[in-house]
Amino acid sequence: MPVIAVVGIGVDGWAGLGEGARAAVMRARTLVGSRRQLELIPPCAPADRRPWPSPLDPLLEQLAGGSSAADGAEPLPEPVCVLASGDPMLHGIGATLARRLGPERLAVYPHPSAFALACARLGWPEAEVELISAVGRPLEALAPLLQPRRRLIVYVAGADGAAAVAAALCDRGFGPSRFVVAEQLGGARERLREATAASWGEELADPLHVVAIECRAEPGAPVLSRHPGLPDSAYAHDGQLTKWPARAVALAALAPGPGALLWDIGAGSGSIAIEWLRAEPLARAVAVERNPERAARIAANARRLGVPALEVVCKRAPEALAELEQPEAIFVGGGISTAGLLDTCWQALAPGGRIVAHAVTLEGEQALADACARYGGSLLRLELSQAAPLGGYRVWRPALPLVQWRAEKERPR
Repeated sequence: MPVIAVVGIGVDGWAGLGEGARAAVMRARTLVGSRRQLELIPPCAPADRRPWPSPLDPLLEQLAGGSSAADGAEPLPEPVCVLASGDPMLHGIGATLARRLGPERLAVYPHPSAFALACARLGWPEAEVELISAVGRPLEALAPLLQPRRRLIVYVAGADGAAAVAAALCDRGFGPSRFVVAEQLGGARERLREATAASWGEELADPLHVVAIECRAEPGAPVLSRHPGLPDSAYAHDGQLTKWPARAVALAALAPGPGALLWDIGAGSGSIAIEWLRAEPLARAVAVERNPERAARIAANARRLGVPALEVVCKRAPEALAELEQPEAIFVGGGISTAGLLDTCWQALAPGGRIVAHAVTLEGEQALADACARYGGSLLRLELSQAAPLGGYRVWRPALPLVQWRAEKERPR
């Protein structure tokens, strides 16, 4: 299959391209990019110029097919060169093509990214700055990163991108944050404008801009860690909530990892799945909850706490599980004594995967003990008490004891 050149280009255009990138553009017969990017290439480049369509998928499929036509379309003349903004592999089209075509099909020529340029202008060490893209993604994804002193670079789209970011910060009590809007980075019209998120308001910016943030919270604003064990008050719930100490113990046993899929069964308020995703941004999760009101509440909690990608399945387990992708981790917080549920979960679990289940009733404890006898693992009993007033004194008020079963499925030898 032919190799596709992916050339990163900045607002400095042709002048900012290296020798290899220029050569890739000049030998191309098809040049793909946004209209703005295509206009940066001098007329002497002989390629047929193809602006990205909306949606992108038809042309992406055509690129993936190489010389073969896609859906009856004429094949693209080769070689093909794709223009990308800045570094193609940093939230760019290069990453999309690599996933679809495989890295062996690409020759990538990076340009300094807007992230690198913004950090350079501000004197921020890149390794100490978080990058998040809000281009085509919900702004709620900012929420897990909002802690005082954290530095962020946010990619946005459109002239109102900075205003939308400022509003999201103010909604979460981070209006005092330092707020730098960097426009036309690397070009002749480069400009940095500094404010706070609260004072930026609804001001528009150049359509080509990023936002740099030093997070500062207003007095009394809730500050939530990305580590498991958020306060119970962070969740809307009807009482069906895994309390924070048990949640922290469960997440430690589940061990979130990149790309790993979690099933949160009998999800209640969705707290286990939500904190799994907050702890590991590259993880995935499905919350299974049969009650429609609770399912809607899970989705709302996920948006508010910054993990809008959480999938919510409003069906009864174990029947709903047959339709789901095989998981690397399973948490069972409700319906423990449902006939066949734990057996179905164990059979569905990927080799090397982990299952964690909690019970507070005698029937649930027996189900966990039986599962442990069949599949191995360990049982843990948690007995917690909380100080509470009694007249002019304080006493310990015990919570219901909780039993946890945890087990790991052996990998084939």
